[in-house]
Amino acid sequence: MDTESSQPRFAVCVNNSAYPDDLKVRTIYQVLPDESAARSNYIRVVDETGEDYLYPAELFVIIDVPAEAQKAFMEAVSP
Repeated sequence: MDTESSQPRFAVCVNNSAYPDDLKVRTIYQVLPDESAARSNYIRVVDETGEDYLYPAELFVIIDVPAEAQKAFMEAVSP
């Protein structure tokens, strides 16, 4: 199993101008794997409701989260 793909991924929103009601700038979102979306330059993120949605990738920057913080982030994005 690929270790990197099994690790949770996170992204910070850097632009919400097209989705002001759905995304918050400087908020960290969990990113779910979606190869089809990635080919179209989209990423799938989990929002505050616990639902996942596709957004243009340029609205986010993927960030590295230390292992110690991953649990806290996972709990924060879980419904």
